[in-house]
Amino acid sequence: MTQIHHRPHGECDTAPTTVTLAAGEFEADVRVEEKKVVSDGVVTLTLREAAGHPLPPWDPGAHVDLILKDAPTRQYSLCGDVTDHHTWRLGILHDPDGRGGSRYVHDHLQVGDTVRVRGPRNNFPLVESPRYLFIAGGIGITPVLPMIAAAEAAGAEWQLVYGGRRRASMAFLDELAHYGDKVSVHPQDEAGLLDLDALLGTPQPDTKVYCCGPEPLLRAVEQRCVGWPPRSLHTERFTAKPLTAPVRTEAFEVYLAQSELTLPIPPDRSILDVVEEAGVGVLSACGEGTCGTCETPVLEGEPDHRDSVLDEGDRQANDCMMICVSRSRTPRLVLDL
Repeated sequence: MTQIHHRPHGECDTAPTTVTLAAGEFEADVRVEEKKVVSDGVVTLTLREAAGHPLPPWDPGAHVDLILKDAPTRQYSLCGDVTDHHTWRLGILHDPDGRGGSRYVHDHLQVGDTVRVRGPRNNFPLVESPRYLFIAGGIGITPVLPMIAAAEAAGAEWQLVYGGRRRASMAFLDELAHYGDKVSVHPQDEAGLLDLDALLGTPQPDTKVYCCGPEPLLRAVEQRCVGWPPRSLHTERFTAKPLTAPVRTEAFEVYLAQSELTLPIPPDRSILDVVEEAGVGVLSACGEGTCGTCETPVLEGEPDHRDSVLDEGDRQANDCMMICVSRSRTPRLVLDL
């Protein structure tokens, strides 16, 4: 059964990040069982554990690292059936301007090939609510698919508004058709941009808004949800927010409580770089504050949060941080590494 849950303030919901503690995070070889074109520029991969063992359970909003031999590791949302414990499905957009992962999948990966996966982890959990408004743009539909299935199974009211450049480029329309008028499809070349003022202009106290898609859509939705009740809006980014200048331009100190190491962090290097150079193993993937892999518990000090994962409540709790991009507001941080 799909679990709809709430991430409490300050609770790190990804796996611990040191090598010792992270040993429990699932990582295995999987075989490509199916590769299917689902729209112009989007394919799905159906993956099965290479030895036929069950795959770990996951909840809507979860993603996994896809570890490729000849391309950078990237994160992709799980978009299949949460009750299927033997296969995982990923939806992957061909991005010619990306770092190469999607090009490799589209151009070279074939049925029968073996790749490696790590995870799952969830920075975009579906919280319990009587009513949902889902807004998806382009490939942002992938994490939303299992969410609407969970909302439907839970008997919640929900609506999905799905925008894209062209109908032919919008994936999973055949699957979404089964939900009838709960789903509104808006190709931009037919209907123009989404009318966010009509959708979000009047705050709904008992409605959770979930949005995933390109950065302009996310920014526009965030602006229109300013007047909504706190924690009404939940977003996930596939690309990082533009980084602003850090609060502290000078060096600061990080103490690693488990390792009993004190490390100076210069202005031009990340905490992650310095920690790894000191020989302390940390799981990481994107290096840009979007995947949540390097989320690390903070024991003392005040982080300067610069990631694209944590919401405002999690940031104010100050007990987790993404050490690939975030820095410190205080002269010293104590991390549980």
